[in-house]
Amino acid sequence: MLRFYLRDMAYNKLENFDNDTTEQIASHYKEILRLLGEDINREGLLKTPDRVARSMQFLTKGYEEDGTQILRDAMFKEEYQQMVVVKDIELYSMCEHHLLPFYGKAHVAYIPNGYITGLSKIARVVETFARRLQVQERLTVQIRDCIQNTLNPLGVAVVIEASHMCMQIRGVQKQNSVTTTSAFTGAFMKDIKTRNEFLTIIGSNLHSN
Repeated sequence: MLRFYLRDMAYNKLENFDNDTTEQIASHYKEILRLLGEDINREGLLKTPDRVARSMQFLTKGYEEDGTQILRDAMFKEEYQQMVVVKDIELYSMCEHHLLPFYGKAHVAYIPNGYITGLSKIARVVETFARRLQVQERLTVQIRDCIQNTLNPLGVAVVIEASHMCMQIRGVQKQNSVTTTSAFTGAFMKDIKTRNEFLTIIGSNLHSN
């Protein structure tokens, strides 16, 4: 069994913004600040609309990315047919209901069926779908389906554990709540032993030894 843990993976932040889109988004945020009662001409807020416009484009950059193509760019024939687990993938997304962040970890596994993909590509698929306006349930399924439909493995398992700021600082205001979602295909649905093995691995701390 191959286990790969992502703990301190660093991505190069590549920011490439369309000027017209940035200007349009910034103009709307400028009006929002005014409607909230702020003085949009005070020093601290002069550049805020532009900063927020760029920030929102970065936080939703997944719309411009293709998870299928990411996997295909590093897809290799291999006879390995044991579980491949990538756990503790840092995840940051935006709740589509309140436009507040939710954040946590994704754990992903698949059982190859003739093809494997580069291990970092699994993390990039998670990032691609997370960097959109999301609900955690849909995000979990999108990651699963992208891997299943592209690699056609014997099974895919995805578990996401996340904290939602819409629950922490708004609404019910429960600071320590964690939401867990899961989605499975193939062997992970049909074989209890396989599913339990995956759940045991993602619940362990073997990588800290």
